[in-house]
Amino acid sequence: MKKQNFIKGSVILMASAVISKAFGALFKIPLTNMLGGVGMSYFSCAYSLFMPVYALTVTGLSSAVARMVAKSAALGMYDNIKRIRRTALFIFSAFGLVGSAAIFLLARPFSEFSSGNTEASIAVAMIAPSVFFGCVTAVERGYYEGMSNMYPTAISQAAEGIIKVGAGLLFCQYVNIHGREIMAYFPEISDIRAIAAAAGILGVTVSSLGAMLFFAVMSMFRKKHSGGESTVMSHREISGELITTALPTGISAVVTNLTAIIDMWTIIGCISYFGCSVKTPIGITDDEVPNFIYGSFAGIALTVFNLVPSVTNMLGKGILPCITEAWAANDKESLKNQTLQALLTAAIISVPAAFGLGILSPEILHFLFSKQSEEADLCINSLRYLMPGMVCLCVSFPLFSMLQAIGKASAPLKIMLLGTIVKLIGNLLLIPSMCADGAAISTSVCYIVILAVSLAVYIKSAGICLNIAPFISVLYAGILCGAGAYLASDICGRYRINNFFAIVSAVISGGIIYLLSLYLLSVQKHRQKMKKQAAI
Repeated sequence: MKKQNFIKGSVILMASAVISKAFGALFKIPLTNMLGGVGMSYFSCAYSLFMPVYALTVTGLSSAVARMVAKSAALGMYDNIKRIRRTALFIFSAFGLVGSAAIFLLARPFSEFSSGNTEASIAVAMIAPSVFFGCVTAVERGYYEGMSNMYPTAISQAAEGIIKVGAGLLFCQYVNIHGREIMAYFPEISDIRAIAAAAGILGVTVSSLGAMLFFAVMSMFRKKHSGGESTVMSHREISGELITTALPTGISAVVTNLTAIIDMWTIIGCISYFGCSVKTPIGITDDEVPNFIYGSFAGIALTVFNLVPSVTNMLGKGILPCITEAWAANDKESLKNQTLQALLTAAIISVPAAFGLGILSPEILHFLFSKQSEEADLCINSLRYLMPGMVCLCVSFPLFSMLQAIGKASAPLKIMLLGTIVKLIGNLLLIPSMCADGAAISTSVCYIVILAVSLAVYIKSAGICLNIAPFISVLYAGILCGAGAYLASDICGRYRINNFFAIVSAVISGGIIYLLSLYLLSVQKHRQKMKKQAAI
């Protein structure tokens, strides 16, 4: 298959990510409405243990395989590519089994340690097999991405999202309808919401199984390459390079996901100790308040926060083969252009989204979580405080991939560790006085620090300079976008227009102003460039 360039590959992956996240929203939002704040605390508890283990075994894997395959493909070493794939499948299938077993065995003690009870243990156990399925899928995705073919990754992500919505909501709804009968099978569980959360989590596991089976079918139709360089690396050499490349990235991802555990422990712990003045719904006991606040923050504010970064994350996958080839060829001009293209694309996507979500947060949250209005009210300011961090996280994702592409795979680990320390200190200082809003502010500060340090390390290591003028233009256009959205929302509010139509009007108004601003700024820049050339 013909190789895809950065733009085409990234567009394919981002389109699939948009579809996947749309289905993810169709899953998470109704699930939150079904479970409420306390139920989502059980769901989030399972995810907070699952994600670090999943990250360690899976996250760095696809990029490590993609990098090795891209290098071999550039040299025509097709026999070596086959050996890389087989070796990676063998090694990381074993890692996946260990990771799944670890989550299953830690389910009960982790649940008791994190929330003071074992109600969430069944949800943790249900998600354990996903680590193994994810490892196999990550190897296959890395193989195709290294061959600059993003379609399999894109299709598998979309399929995974569809299965997750169908299975997860169906299972959760079944538990809610047949609660008494199902409770009889779990005598150690006293809260039906814990079983419903586990049913929702089971949908995630089924979806990861579906993605793995998709690649099993794909392998039957894989194109066989012939000819080229016959030299192959030994299994030991491949294993060593895979592990040394994937491990730092995986540990970096673990550190990234530690922020979720930090939020869980510090929000629940600080509120349990210091208390909180937040108004809670009728029926929530004093003992349930910490879980209610944490579940609302994790299930609502962080769900919306993660929508855009999960899309721009695909830029990192798309840019990795391109930067790897430019770095191997010592082509500094291509390296500079590809870098600017990736970072600017991330900024163009994330900046207007941040202004829009920040300004329209009351309308958006009450529309999405209409059945959980108290939880939505709790998260309005938190979502606003998260927006600067969202932009920085979106731009950081391609930076991490580019650092790995130029041989600085350990740099993201050190940077993320620094950010996690900032996050922990911020939570401990701010949560006692600001509750969940304090966690949101510390998250933004954390990602601001991460972006600043990552950018400095990459520019120095790559030996390139970047022009900041395009980013200033994007920020200026984003401010105008936010102003347009605010005015449209205000007008709709005065005339008491339906919430949905108010959101649509504000998004369209802000979007038109944003695109027009970017166009006019690019035209002005082009004219200035033409004048300089004419003067010369």
